[in-house]
This record gives sequence, structure tokens and C-alpha cells, in this order.
Amino acid sequence: MRLKTQVIVNPESNQGRTRKRWTQIKEAFRGFLKDYRWEFTGGPLEAIEITRSALKSGTELVIGVGGDGTLNEIGNGFFENRRPINPEAALGIVPSGTGCDFARSLRIPMGLKGALQVIADGPSSLIDVGKATFRTSAGRDEERYFLNISDFGIGGEVVAKVNRNRMERRASSYVKCLVTTMMRYRNKRIRIRIDGQTLPSDEYLIGAVANGRIFGKGMKVAPQARLDDGLFDVVLVKGMKFLEFCRHGWKLINGSHLSHPKISLIRGARVEAVSEDAEPVLLELDGEQLGTPPAVFEIAPRNIVVKGYAV
Repeated sequence: MRLKTQVIVNPESNQGRTRKRWTQIKEAFRGFLKDYRWEFTGGPLEAIEITRSALKSGTELVIGVGGDGTLNEIGNGFFENRRPINPEAALGIVPSGTGCDFARSLRIPMGLKGALQVIADGPSSLIDVGKATFRTSAGRDEERYFLNISDFGIGGEVVAKVNRNRMERRASSYVKCLVTTMMRYRNKRIRIRIDGQTLPSDEYLIGAVANGRIFGKGMKVAPQARLDDGLFDVVLVKGMKFLEFCRHGWKLINGSHLSHPKISLIRGARVEAVSEDAEPVLLELDGEQLGTPPAVFEIAPRNIVVKGYAV
């Protein structure tokens, strides 16, 4: 492969295992790439600036080595002032995180050599990108792109708990955090508007605005979603009690939950969510808890090239 390539590595991804494996990963790269530059990220949001700088200097392929949070930052780095820096540049993915749900949505191999093989020899396809505007904890309105899935409700609570446990170096199983959070979670009243149609105000357990199919370390929350159709799959789960969730929550794993009467799927290009609840409603993007509603989600159709993904 002769493309000018920048590799961005989050050494702390997968609970620090990426740093420990970097010599092995770097050796594997030599078998697939003739020439490339690599750089470790040193902290939050640094991958955004590394990506922007690389693209402005003529880089044609940016490869992310890390998890969903790392890829989210790299994806945001492809844009500046709401426009692609280089529309021809491509994103490559070497999964090395705890969840890697975006790579699963793309059906990219989880193994190192398999992922590198599809970067070297696989097709390149344009995919949609989501853009979210939301309220930060400091009360500011912020805009952020997301590649895979954003959601509000219990998903934001679970991600906050997982990340908090990870910072405290405690076990951070997504399923464990989901169950313990669900035991005390109170459904939130949220007003939702999709492509100009306002839904009746109701109590929701979760609202997933899905570009990809998979979140929560393998849960197929939006099993019918396509990454190139110009639409979100909006999966809305109305309020459930703990025991009801325990009886049906397992269906999220294999994607058979859409037939449940409290779950609906609506497709649209613009989603608005406003909380009518006294308690905060947390919002997450690509596995990072970043703010709260009011939030607006908009699709940017076929706006980034991904290596190794076939439509």
C-alpha cells in the first residue's frame, strides 16, 4: 500500500493493553504498509488534532488503533468548520478497545492481521456520519460528530458508570453496570421529534439514535441499521420496570427486541430530544458520556470513506 498513512494509537485503550502490545502491533503493520507515521495520543481529544494536522499535510489514510472513543475523536478530526478537510482521505480501523462496537457494525475483523488485511486489500466505501448538538455539564451548547450510535437515557447512565469504574481501575463490565444501574433507574419523560413529526410525550428507558447496528459491547440495538442509507434508525424503548427488563433485555444481544410492544423503530434524518423530567437525562456518543438534552441529531450522508467496509 502506497498511500501516505498516519497511524494514531491510544496506548491506554483496552485498559492499557494496547501499549503493552504495541511492539507486536507495529511488527504486524510492516507486513501490510510500506511506509507510515505513527503517534501515541497523550490525552483526551488529542486524536482530533493529530488527525486534522495529518490531513492538512496531505495524509490519505488515517488508521486508528484503539476503541470506539479513539475512533470517535479521529472521525471528528476529519472535519473542520463542519466540512471534510480532505473528502478523498480514508479511515482505517485496527480494533484494540474494550468494546469496538463501531468495528463490529462495519463487520471488520477483530483480529490484528484480519483488520490489517482488509485495510490493505479491502474495498473503500463512503458511510454516513451523525452530528449531535447537546448541552454540556457546564451548560454550554456543543457540537460533536459520531460514527456509530448516540443514545440518551439509561445508556448514558451506564456509560458514565463504566467510565467512572475504569478511572478507578475497577471491573467495568458493561452488562454488570447495566444491571446495577437498571436496579435503581427511573424512566425519564422525554419529548422527541423526528423529521418534523412530534411524538407524544412519554417516559422512556432509552432512545438510541443509530448510524451503526451495535453498541454496549456487542448488543445489536439497531439490527437493521445501514451505515450508508442517509437515515438514522431511532430505537425507542418506553419505560420498563426492572423485572420486565430482565425478562426481555437479553433480546438486545441478538437483535430480536424490535417486536416488543414497548419498543419502536423509526427512521429519520433529524432527531430532536428535549427532557421534560426533573432529573438529568444523560447522553452518550460512541461510548463517551458527554452531556444532556436538549439535543439535536442530524445525519451527514456518505461523508467519510472507510477502508475495508463493503456496502
